[in-house]
Amino acid sequence: MSSWAAELLLSGIILLGASVQRMTGIGFALVAVPALVLLLGPPEGVALANCAAGAISMAGLLSGWREVRLSAMVPLAGAAACTVPLGAWVAAQLSEPVLLVSTGVVVSTASLMVIRGVRAPALHGAKGALAAGAASGFMNSSAGVGGPAVSLYAVNAGWTVREFVPNAQFYGVVVNAFSLTAKGLPQLTAPTWLLAAVGITAGGVIGNWLAERIPEQGARSLVLLLALAGGITTLSKGLWGL
Repeated sequence: MSSWAAELLLSGIILLGASVQRMTGIGFALVAVPALVLLLGPPEGVALANCAAGAISMAGLLSGWREVRLSAMVPLAGAAACTVPLGAWVAAQLSEPVLLVSTGVVVSTASLMVIRGVRAPALHGAKGALAAGAASGFMNSSAGVGGPAVSLYAVNAGWTVREFVPNAQFYGVVVNAFSLTAKGLPQLTAPTWLLAAVGITAGGVIGNWLAERIPEQGARSLVLLLALAGGITTLSKGLWGL
């Protein structure tokens, strides 16, 4: 694949992920990380996912910050801050095939858990927020996929979609900022950064338009099926390279 074709593909992947996240509050990493990891390699792909997911979360938060539940978000973010460095360290120690396998397993398992709406007593209350935040921080910095743990916490807390979205956006800003602080920005060319920014912007606009026209449950189901397919593909490539 030529460099310009790869960069256009990257922009399209980011546009799709940004559209999904703008519609549902999470989903950028689930949809985009497998493809970005295959295209750029695990370190750069995950770091770019952290950048893009944080940016689209910030854009969504500008209109929904008043609905953020700080009582739940503070323990979630605090626990994530403690495990993000560990996730970054673990990712730095693993070879590319092992990272691909790990990312594929995490994405596929997380997708299946959210699809099944897993409920667990351990995810209730303050202890549940700490457990979900710790798991999310580790997964976000190591594999770029921190949203499912927070989504499972919200399911067990009985939050509605309307309650979940602004809180997920707030958390997305915080945990991705932590992850990038621990690992640094991805090393990309100026044209790649520009195309990524175009993808984020266009995806946000498209996602906002689609959110008013597509039933939320249908959009969420599509996101999870795409994520599951991407996770299985990434896992397969990693196993082939071992």
